[in-house]
Amino acid sequence: MNHGKLALNPFEKSPARSKLVSIRLVAATVSGNALEFYDFLAYSFFAVYIGKTFFPATSEYASLLLSVGVFGVGFLARPLGGFLIGGYADRVGRKPAMLLTIALITVGTLGLAITPSYESIGMAAPICVVICRLIQGLALGGEVGPSTAFLIEIAPPNKRGLYGAWQLASQGLAALLAGAIGMLLTTSLPSQEMQAWGWRVPFALGLLLIPVAIYLRRYMPETLQHGDIANGAAAQKMGLRKYRGIIALAILVIMGANVSTYVSHYMTTYAISTLHFAPTVALAATVAGGLATFIFAIIGGWLSDIYGRRPVMIIPRALIALLTYPAFLYLNTYPSTTSLLVITAFLAALIATSTSASISAIPELLPSHIRALGLSIAYSVSVAIFGGSTQLIITWLIGFTGDPTSPSWYVTIISLITLIAMYALPEGRDKMLNL
Repeated sequence: MNHGKLALNPFEKSPARSKLVSIRLVAATVSGNALEFYDFLAYSFFAVYIGKTFFPATSEYASLLLSVGVFGVGFLARPLGGFLIGGYADRVGRKPAMLLTIALITVGTLGLAITPSYESIGMAAPICVVICRLIQGLALGGEVGPSTAFLIEIAPPNKRGLYGAWQLASQGLAALLAGAIGMLLTTSLPSQEMQAWGWRVPFALGLLLIPVAIYLRRYMPETLQHGDIANGAAAQKMGLRKYRGIIALAILVIMGANVSTYVSHYMTTYAISTLHFAPTVALAATVAGGLATFIFAIIGGWLSDIYGRRPVMIIPRALIALLTYPAFLYLNTYPSTTSLLVITAFLAALIATSTSASISAIPELLPSHIRALGLSIAYSVSVAIFGGSTQLIITWLIGFTGDPTSPSWYVTIISLITLIAMYALPEGRDKMLNL
């Protein structure tokens, strides 16, 4: 199936090709993406502490429910960020769009790090937290499309899957870093100090990395060769209409990745509030999941360059549908540090392998004038509807049913729907990109 005009990547003819695809270029993309996801995930990992600080309630369960609910609020801004910043990236360039997302995440991170507790300023505290989550959601909604488009556009044609996989691998690094910092804090600080101010440290540390990310991105080349500021909006509207079928399938494909990923990220909260593990053990699961995501994202991207995007998407997703319930059942029947770490890493590995292939498959099927926008819309709409609600739904499911394995039901049902969409999505490995 032919999806858009085919053209050679202009970097192929450039004598500076080897420099353009150097480690520095990938690091520039990964640094900003990892930082933004690190900040967003840190909220998820420390939801228990944040809930008690900003959302006092009659019970710890109610406080946690409010906290993860506000975590979901950040997802409401993602479609707006995806539409505005993704469209900007396709009209003006990938580089300015990625610099903009870094600026937005700085504002959101700073606000969350310095907001006083509910006891200090009353209702102003949760209101400030909600505003910070909205700004962070706006940034993340506009980050994925431009950064993924950039990665596959600088890649050699036979390595687009591997290069695109760094999008997901950077998220693994973010989880790994956030979990490692959390472990260090929980082992170094008494629980009272952790609750009082320790949970703010990861957000403050994230601010220190922002100048590095900005510096790296300032010196990135621009891969968009045919941007159109004046008439781009009209062309994008026509493009979105033409490729609406691909974008609709992409939403369902990303739906499975989002739900599975955020259930995996929820394992820290799940281990503390449901399995009653110590915070240090729970955060070790975060480290295990982040490491597995990083490694298997790269493996998945590499395999997709050899065997194609579709088989590498479909097979791990089918295994997720089959094995998530038995994994949760085993974890609750034989709860231990080893079972928690192994199951978290195992599920994260399957999720990363499948998602790394899909994250390259989708933009490959879109022309350059809607590549970042189309992926941004698919990603942000899917994550706003499904990813943003996942932690709230599974927290509610556990409380309503009293069954600690209930999160697996949700993952299984969503995975079956995603498998249908993956089967319908065309293969894009051998398609040449227009720039």
